[in-house]
Amino acid sequence: MGRSWRRLASIFGALAAVTLSSLAAPVAGAAGGREVTAVGAAGPVRVDGVLDEPVWESAGVIPELSQQAPRPGEPTAFRTEVRFLVDQGNLYVGFTCTDPDPSRLAAHTMQRDGDMTGDDSVAIAVDPFGDGRNGYVFRVNVAGARLDGLIAGPDATSLDWDGIWEAKTRRTATGWTAELRIPAQTLRFAAGQDAWGLEVERFIPRRRTTLRWSGTTLDSKFDDFKRAGILRGLSGLKQGLGLSVSPFGLGRLTNDFDAGRRTLEGGAGLDVGYNVTPQLNAVLTLRTDFAETEVDTRQINLTRFPLFFPEKRSFFLEGSNLFQFGLGLGTDFIPFYSRRVGLVAGQIVPLDGGVKLLGRAGAFGVAILDVQTGSSDVATRTNLFAGRFTYDVDRHLRLGTVVTRGDPQGLAQASLAGLDAVWQTSTLQGDKDLRVGLWGARSGGGTAPGQRTGWGLRVDYPNDLWNASADFKDLGDRLNPTLGFLPRPGVRSYDLYAAFQPRPERGLFSWVRQFFFEVEPNLVTDLSGETESFRVFMAPFNVRTQSGEHLEANWAPEYERLDAPFEVAAGVVIPPGRYHFSRFRIEAQSSDHRPLRAGATVWFGGFYGGTLTQVTTYVTWTSPAAHLQAEIDGENDYGSLPEGRFITRLWQLRGVYSLSPDAALSANVQYDTESKNLGVNGRLRWSPRPETELFLVWNRGWRETGDALYRFEPQTEQIVLKLRWTFRP
Repeated sequence: MGRSWRRLASIFGALAAVTLSSLAAPVAGAAGGREVTAVGAAGPVRVDGVLDEPVWESAGVIPELSQQAPRPGEPTAFRTEVRFLVDQGNLYVGFTCTDPDPSRLAAHTMQRDGDMTGDDSVAIAVDPFGDGRNGYVFRVNVAGARLDGLIAGPDATSLDWDGIWEAKTRRTATGWTAELRIPAQTLRFAAGQDAWGLEVERFIPRRRTTLRWSGTTLDSKFDDFKRAGILRGLSGLKQGLGLSVSPFGLGRLTNDFDAGRRTLEGGAGLDVGYNVTPQLNAVLTLRTDFAETEVDTRQINLTRFPLFFPEKRSFFLEGSNLFQFGLGLGTDFIPFYSRRVGLVAGQIVPLDGGVKLLGRAGAFGVAILDVQTGSSDVATRTNLFAGRFTYDVDRHLRLGTVVTRGDPQGLAQASLAGLDAVWQTSTLQGDKDLRVGLWGARSGGGTAPGQRTGWGLRVDYPNDLWNASADFKDLGDRLNPTLGFLPRPGVRSYDLYAAFQPRPERGLFSWVRQFFFEVEPNLVTDLSGETESFRVFMAPFNVRTQSGEHLEANWAPEYERLDAPFEVAAGVVIPPGRYHFSRFRIEAQSSDHRPLRAGATVWFGGFYGGTLTQVTTYVTWTSPAAHLQAEIDGENDYGSLPEGRFITRLWQLRGVYSLSPDAALSANVQYDTESKNLGVNGRLRWSPRPETELFLVWNRGWRETGDALYRFEPQTEQIVLKLRWTFRP
């Protein structure tokens, strides 16, 4: 073990010792003493959105939710009653939502995992582990669309996970109702445990009003289980045999227009899940295929660093929250980035099979992934491994480690190991949030000299009136996470952020819901301490209005040192040098709850000795019943530099038609001037039952010919029909 790694370990140990010596006593019981009991269902429950079965009369009841925002505790006209039932295999939740004007209920999507930010919706978050950190969120809007996700802590929720559950809604003369069925086999939990953490929420978009059950202060986060109440009566939930078998079959037609070749092939694969313990789940996948995955949203890159694209493949999304490392690292450094598995240089690498082990064992958290990839034009057959282990010292402190092994291309031996500690509380000065995180990592493999370690420290105070943080990262020039994401190695980064966010209630600014006065200086140096970049982002004017509109103006002076030429656009190469310039932004967005929504952002000002104007716009329209949604987005960048002029464009057109919340036809058309490629992704997703999904996917790409502007010729085409079904004995 090298000297630098021993130094990281000593820092880690020191923080743990200091934290352990100063821990506050954990809070016992529910936040504010709030508890509700799910009553055993004495008869059948039909999930149809109507709470008319006799068993609902005897259900456990939350008689009312309280206003959390904008005025905590004040009464509203939006009465909300929540009822809970349970049988051996399911948790049932029923909502009755009163609205003084039901004609103004807002819905913009029926699509699974659609954007519900402007929709009337209800949600529950449950913590079956009882650790105050990890859990699940289930949300349904007034149109019956479902959204679910995995919670890894406050402000650390991934909404890409898809569980098997049901939800139906019904509009009424006094508002609307919702009925949810969450199978026990969808969740991981300790058998026989009677109490889970619970939070309940309702959102009314036209009033920008949030109602909650337990965490009802402005500083409360919906996914913060330390403020959650308690749901009891769950000791009888059973997971059956704990076995889940998910076979799939598919047919694929591929056209390669350049080669003049057409191929038709079939395939099949299998996922098998087994609960090793009620909290620990093992998954085996064979001949994994991701044909149904949505295409990436294209981005224009005017920086000298690689772009980040989120994971969308279902196999890797399950349990992804358990791999989260450190506190607030964002995309600066990710030790395990699952898109490195099965994707190399933008090309698909076949996966022969893999295993996962996910869940908890008491105070320990476990996430293990081992995958065998096949051979392809860009990679040889190889084995890839990632593991994450955590230990909860108490409700405040979590210690963890991460280990990865393997090179996605199969060309070298590579590994990485890291340690982290996160301490957090939601009771500072009564009800304020404070988080402190420390991490360290070291990569192995390769013989080039340099610093292979990295470490960082973050202090975060994320509250409603004052939001502040301080962040430091030291990223070695030879720190090489082959299964991770590190866009800028060999630097030290210092970042401070402070925001004063008052909520005026009367007077001249009564039209403002909340101001956001922000300042964020960021300094990046090389490992010798010489400045590479410096930027100060300032928001002297940033408001959200009472009706939900957003208006903002920013100023950001910047400094960049280029040690090598940088091609910002085709044929436009910025030479090495030191550059000082200022960027400005004006932004305006309409409220999310309106059927017709629009927004525009304009960045302008200096750029590496010249000027750059970036204009992004969007317009979205939703039909009254939310069956149809159409959106057009555009980005146009106009650069004028001493080295040349350039114009880059990105256009996107999206449309979704939903026959019901269980059947949706979507289309995504994208064109950008960097790739000069026009792409279309069409997808039909139909779930006749919660355990069955059918996908019909059409992908086609056209290449710009170059002999005429916007004239294209076909390049590739693929049509896939895939059926997946799940058995849970």
